[in-house]
Amino acid sequence: MQTSPPHIVEECRGILFVYSDGSIIRSANPSYTVPVRDNSSVEWKDVLFDPTNNLFLRIYKPRYITSKLPIFFYFHGGGFCIGSRTWPNCHNYCLQLASELPAIVIGPDYRLAPEHRLPAAIEDSITCLFWLQSQAAGSNSDPWLSEFADFTRVVISGDSAGGNIAHHLAVRFGSASSRVELEPVRIKGYVLLMPFFCGVARTRSEVECPKETFLNLELNDRYWRLSLPNGANFDHPLANPFGPDSPRLEPVEFESMLVVVGECDLLRDRSVDYAKRLKEFGKPVELAEFKSQQHGFITINPWSESSAEVMRLLRQFTEEVGARSG
Repeated sequence: MQTSPPHIVEECRGILFVYSDGSIIRSANPSYTVPVRDNSSVEWKDVLFDPTNNLFLRIYKPRYITSKLPIFFYFHGGGFCIGSRTWPNCHNYCLQLASELPAIVIGPDYRLAPEHRLPAAIEDSITCLFWLQSQAAGSNSDPWLSEFADFTRVVISGDSAGGNIAHHLAVRFGSASSRVELEPVRIKGYVLLMPFFCGVARTRSEVECPKETFLNLELNDRYWRLSLPNGANFDHPLANPFGPDSPRLEPVEFESMLVVVGECDLLRDRSVDYAKRLKEFGKPVELAEFKSQQHGFITINPWSESSAEVMRLLRQFTEEVGARSG
């Protein structure tokens, strides 16, 4: 009996291909081939933070430093299925963050789906924070961190799937007892850039999103199908913060949070609802919505006027939360 050869059943941006026989092929090339803008004002290097899973992060340091700087994490996006700290769009953004905040910027990788379905990415991000804790507490820490980083002024940020990660880290370390685990590291705030949330019930911005947008509903659903645990629906707690089985967020002691979203983003309504609900719970959350912008606008064009305004907000947020005691 003749059988047909395996065929593609899922594809993500020409990078990830899932075949009918279960095999997976990934391109070594990034899906964003933008030029790198490096004016040599920032130094960077790659560091292994998880030998078990062979995971690296990239540290960025302004070349000329006169005082210790806050630490600013940037978890990349990509629907939990694609993306890397090495991709030029992420690299450009981290160079810009280090220079303009200024800060010691840490851009970690994490395991990707469908080879490693959620919660793998969340677990890896937690591992990364404990790596930082070991750097702060140890005698053999990386000199860039020991000499130039202020471990008591840490901001966790993420774009899209990285914004989802930032939410789960805020929940994971959202109590006095859990914060003790990270001492002497002190997280002062969280920045969710167009956070990647989902749900069974469609929102208006999802239903009305044009197919030609950067993140459309078909691609959004594909990412979630490939990244959620097998058999899970879109209300899984890792996808929907307010799903029927999700943990209650009222008891969480959130640090200051900034949520950034574009007016034309497929996920606009979920981001607005997320910030609104947390604010109703009395949490210190602010929302910044950018007119006429779609999902991913910050890293698609980091030199646009809107992206420059986001950078100003991030600088202000980092300065304000870093100045608070406690």
